[in-house]
Amino acid sequence: MGLITGLCTFLYHFPQIYKWLLKPYYITSLFMTVAFLVVRKAPGLCEHLASQREDGNSCDFDWRELEILMFLSAIVMMKNRRATFVMTCKPPLYMGPEYIKYFSDKTIDEELQRDSRVTWIVEFYANWSSDCQSFAPVFADLSLKYNCAGLRFGKVDIGRYGEVSERYRVSTSPLAKQLPSLLLFQGGREIMRRPMVDNKGRAVSWTFNEENIIREFNLNELFQKAKKLNKGRALKGEEHNGTQPGEGSDELHADAKTPEQPTESKKDQ
Repeated sequence: MGLITGLCTFLYHFPQIYKWLLKPYYITSLFMTVAFLVVRKAPGLCEHLASQREDGNSCDFDWRELEILMFLSAIVMMKNRRATFVMTCKPPLYMGPEYIKYFSDKTIDEELQRDSRVTWIVEFYANWSSDCQSFAPVFADLSLKYNCAGLRFGKVDIGRYGEVSERYRVSTSPLAKQLPSLLLFQGGREIMRRPMVDNKGRAVSWTFNEENIIREFNLNELFQKAKKLNKGRALKGEEHNGTQPGEGSDELHADAKTPEQPTESKKDQ
């Protein structure tokens, strides 16, 4: 089953791998590697090559060449281990609907402190993190369900804005395992975050799913408070706007009664 999954993943990402391998550097390296193997094994050519084998057979690899090939293969695998994993196993980018505001290093502080009555839930993420990309649909779905004027959702790419990472103490190191991080802000101040961080700077294990986020951040309670705030604003707006139409309506009723007065006076006469 694992072999079939790996094969399907490879075939799915084959166009991306194909474009990646078409770079001149990789083409030249592949050509030189194949050329060395062909020359060493090709009859008529391998006899003229030098060899340190005891039997003097120059058409076969000696121990020194085998060690070099194994050493280079190990280095290539170690260097490209992370890149290969990201290229073949990284989940696709989320492109669905969402009610999320994206911050930069210059706008995040201003937005969080603009209105003390607004509660912000901000995700600190990095584009290269597969965990962040897997969490993107969950966070977008929460924003669709709970976003309102008093409860807002935001995101900031700390892989791009390193100053924001240092300012809010969210590490981008893979060893810290702090990506993604959800921070709750009220009045521009941090109230809580998940995952929590221990004294060594490592994240405490926490599962990023919809149920845990709703429970830990009390989203239902925050949403109800935000709705009451919205209703209060709407009532104040109606009272403020309703005074002027009320006066105008009285004037209209008075004007409407004025033409009836002469008719009534004629009837009384």
